[in-house]
Amino acid sequence: MINSNHERAHTLVEALPYIQKFTGKVVVIKYGGNAMISPELFDAVIEDIILLQLVGIHAVLVHGGGPEINEMLDRLGIEPRFINGLRYTDSETMEVVQGILCGKVNKDLVATIQRKGGSAIGLCGLDGKLFEAKKMDKGDGDDYGFVGDIVNVNPGIVRQAIDDGHIPVIATVAFGVDKDASYNVNADPAAAKLAAALGAEKLILLTNTRGVLRVPDAEETLIKVIRVDEIESLKEKKIVAGGMIPKVECCATAIAGGVKRTHILDGRIRHSILIEMLTDEGAGTMIY
Repeated sequence: MINSNHERAHTLVEALPYIQKFTGKVVVIKYGGNAMISPELFDAVIEDIILLQLVGIHAVLVHGGGPEINEMLDRLGIEPRFINGLRYTDSETMEVVQGILCGKVNKDLVATIQRKGGSAIGLCGLDGKLFEAKKMDKGDGDDYGFVGDIVNVNPGIVRQAIDDGHIPVIATVAFGVDKDASYNVNADPAAAKLAAALGAEKLILLTNTRGVLRVPDAEETLIKVIRVDEIESLKEKKIVAGGMIPKVECCATAIAGGVKRTHILDGRIRHSILIEMLTDEGAGTMIY
């Protein structure tokens, strides 16, 4: 018991300088993947975010909801369709995306935070025109339907929620500026652009891998630190490849917008957010 208590005290003392450094700062966390599916990991993420709030760090949670969307589409007999890794979103699918993301997933997250002792408010990109978007055109001739690219971020409503003592929980549906429509937007770039607009200290992307690996599937080859000017070389060497490319590029976007540090963390590890933010050990890959 004595050793256990000493270990707890050491952990708290180790966290103190990080709490002092980040108190009053904004941290944007993009949440999705396995961390949303597993109840144990879900609870750990929520507990991490509440603890950050309690020590004065302003966490902003940006979330996806792909599995829940697929489940509802399956119930309705709608076959999900993907083009180049992006969900093709026709008008019927867009209704499901908006209902599931802005309704069920968003409000479930808000309710869970509040049941565990935090204070949260649910928002989506339509509120206060938080995310303004145009129809995505990748120049490849493909039509992605109601999938949008964010062209502007109006963060005032998020700042107000933070000032009022709430954890903003944000669903990534955007207000269309080129037509009378809502758009489905990717949560990673949405989080990156929001972090830049808020002048966030950190952007954290929770993923299903340890971070950037020098050798695929070899977790012991984790690259802990990457400078932005190293990204192109890592892409040429195929070290940053596949689904990791857009995540790394989102980090670069955030840094170009003034975010000081970005992190790709393994959402499968319990309390990876706290390990990264409040310990000497850190976790995942930091890009700066």
